Amino acid sequence: METRCTFEVEEFTPTDAVPEIETALATGHARMVKRYQGGLEGRSITQFSYAFDGDSGVGSYVATESFEGAVDGHGGTFNFIHSATTLGHGERLHELLVVVPRSGTGALAGISGTGSLAIDADGTHRIVLDYTLEA
Repeated sequence: METRCTFEVEEFTPTDAVPEIETALATGHARMVKRYQGGLEGRSITQFSYAFDGDSGVGSYVATESFEGAVDGHGGTFNFIHSATTLGHGERLHELLVVVPRSGTGALAGISGTGSLAIDADGTHRIVLDYTLEA
């Protein structure tokens, strides 16, 4: 099944976990709290790692999300990971979004799937999740 949602970042808190090796891009970690609306309803806590230049919008990230709420009315929790490379001007490459196997609880205990994340020109963040629920 396919479902769609939007989300907003309610909190972005950089941590003090910074690599000891300096590169041309700022590298670090942050904790994020997100609120989802649509086919996914709920919130997530995200561990976010990045190498990124905020001025140019060039960099890469990888994120692990712990989601609680509902997917198309099925309540529970699960994890998913996503990553992408950005080249500035909204261009995204090498995108990945996958539900972590065996991470679901409640009515989401058998969830699996993949998806995509997009950012509209107006800044709206969207997820498309192609998922299955096994009993």
